[in-house]
Amino acid sequence: MQRPSLLSLSTAALSPLLLVTASAVADINTRYSTTQSDFGGVGLLQTPTARMAEDGNLSFNANRTEPYSRYSISAQPLPWLEGTIRYIAISNRAYGPEELSGDQSFKDKAIDFKLRLLKESYWMPQVAFGMRDAGGTGLFSSEYFVANKRFYDLDVSLGVAWGYIGNRGGISNPLGWFKDSFNDRGEVTADVSQAGDLGTNRYFKGPLGVFGGVEYQTPWERLRIKVELDGNDYQSEPLNNQIDQDSPINFGATYRLGKGVDLTAAWERGNTAMFGISIQTNLKKTPDQKKFLDPAPEARQPLPAGVTGEQVDWDDVSRRLSENAGISVHQIALHNDEVIVRGEQTRYRNRAQGVGRAARVLDNSLGEGSYDWYTLVYRPWGMDVSQTSVNAETLRRFERNEVDADTLRKAVANAAPSVLDEDIVYEAPLDKYSYGTSLGYNQTVGGPDGFLLYQFLLRFNGSYFFDDNKWLNGSLGVNLLNNYDKFEYDAPSNLPRVRTDVRSYATTSDVQLSRLQYTQTHQVSRDIYAMGYAGLLEWMYGGVGGEVLYRPYGANWAVGADFNWVKQRGFEQDFSFRDYSTFTGHVTGYLQTGIYDVLAKGSVGRYLAGDYGATLDLSRRFDNGFAMGAWATITNVSKEEFGEGSFDKGVYIQVPFDAFFIRSTTSVGTLAWNPLTRDGGARLARYYQLYSQTIDRDLDRFNDGFRRITE
Repeated sequence: MQRPSLLSLSTAALSPLLLVTASAVADINTRYSTTQSDFGGVGLLQTPTARMAEDGNLSFNANRTEPYSRYSISAQPLPWLEGTIRYIAISNRAYGPEELSGDQSFKDKAIDFKLRLLKESYWMPQVAFGMRDAGGTGLFSSEYFVANKRFYDLDVSLGVAWGYIGNRGGISNPLGWFKDSFNDRGEVTADVSQAGDLGTNRYFKGPLGVFGGVEYQTPWERLRIKVELDGNDYQSEPLNNQIDQDSPINFGATYRLGKGVDLTAAWERGNTAMFGISIQTNLKKTPDQKKFLDPAPEARQPLPAGVTGEQVDWDDVSRRLSENAGISVHQIALHNDEVIVRGEQTRYRNRAQGVGRAARVLDNSLGEGSYDWYTLVYRPWGMDVSQTSVNAETLRRFERNEVDADTLRKAVANAAPSVLDEDIVYEAPLDKYSYGTSLGYNQTVGGPDGFLLYQFLLRFNGSYFFDDNKWLNGSLGVNLLNNYDKFEYDAPSNLPRVRTDVRSYATTSDVQLSRLQYTQTHQVSRDIYAMGYAGLLEWMYGGVGGEVLYRPYGANWAVGADFNWVKQRGFEQDFSFRDYSTFTGHVTGYLQTGIYDVLAKGSVGRYLAGDYGATLDLSRRFDNGFAMGAWATITNVSKEEFGEGSFDKGVYIQVPFDAFFIRSTTSVGTLAWNPLTRDGGARLARYYQLYSQTIDRDLDRFNDGFRRITE
């Protein structure tokens, strides 16, 4: 039986370290691989270029140019789309009043994106459109078009920009011919009430400035030289922070210290030094590490002949399936010439890997001439989700090199589980207990009380199973390290405080019962699954709820709904409750778009603060299990009611720990970035969700995995 992961999702706090480690083995073309700009994203120094990083690239960047310190993460979720999140510390401006923020410098956060419009060809340049600081206060906002053309080791860029990148101006805005308002961009302000707004009132406004430059790949492969024309004259800096510029020409050099690590030094504005570092890896190309602690596939044994079910030690078969194939067996049955094993894959992220190992175990046990098909029925949480059948004779011929991989793949049949008149020969005893420890982590980034507020907890996790589909799961956290006592800023809210009491939940008690939930699942019909739950559902809410999911086997879509009545928990995170209660729930549609393995999730419903609206979540999953995603929520709450941020949004990376460990595991961590914690658009953090529990209904995912292990 699959048990709750002993590696909690909260261990995602370790993900940056793991990703940096992965960069040491990432396959990166160092000759013409891209480099990051000061602001994050592929570029020269102060300016972007039309170049795109490799598909799946992820970069952590930090640099210093007086008076700015910039910290950014840039990702390439699609070959033609780049996204960047960034914090800028303005060291000569205070965040706020000294009694609130002390000597902390002003912080600005931003989200950028860049789209490739035209790919470079022999005659044509590469062309891209981008927006810097597309939301928020827009202190550094800019919109631009830029083109690049490579001439051997010289890569030349030229672009035009509105806003910050083109503040030098010099070109009248052609859009002003249609409407006078396009001639004036207006002034930007640090007023947080505008933070998170899309800022459409300033897009493409004001005069245009020209920028560009040259990047030269020297004969020494590790060294790049950069020369650029800065389109900014620094006379319209945010917060009335005008800066002297002696020259619009910036010079710099990037040295590749090792695979994925770049050091950059530059002379900018004709009078100021810049130093920076970028650490890059490629999520798409991060290879699976050799699993030294995984058992070798069971050795081929001389095949017994004419073995019947009564002659087989099924308890031994069950043990070997668990130890070698990672399958926790629930039941074994016989049907004519078929052996049917029901259970869960608890070790191998690639389910096809477990299929091959399981077929070898069964073949060694049953031999030739007894049974023609070995069928594995995947049954997470007591629900039959999918089945895979392997033809025994074709498997043997493949091992003897008598048939090729294509023939073997044709001899593997996937289908929705069938109801058969079968003879059950083995029932596994119920494993009632599961427990372990993990590291928990909470954080708030970029607030006035401190740039980083954090909490580390030691979590004790456990489950008790009443049956395959009925269990009690809990998590108890002990505070280890916590600086949330600095959190004094009482963010204004015009809504019920459903999420903004973070400080109180993090500091009131050193022992926190974050979850104690009873859950029961049920397969209603061939394609319909249901789940009910009750208890302490998350660290801020307890209550009762349920979910229903309709997911046809092999379909690229699904639809589900969840309904919940919840009550706000006490700050101590014990069994106490506060007065606030509400109904919340959503109808959610899922679509595998078929475009670069992008999953689109759209939800509509009622949120915790009683507001109604919709959430769109787009994510791309790579073959090795990594995923990049982003979400945005718009509700009927106005910008004024919502407060700073204007609407809820964020980005995340899912990290399969299997990619780094020397033993296979199905555990996954999530590293999420949400610029602000606000009360509008807040959702219940449900621990279990039916879509992820029925992932084996994705036939394409299995076929891709099977193709990888047989090629």
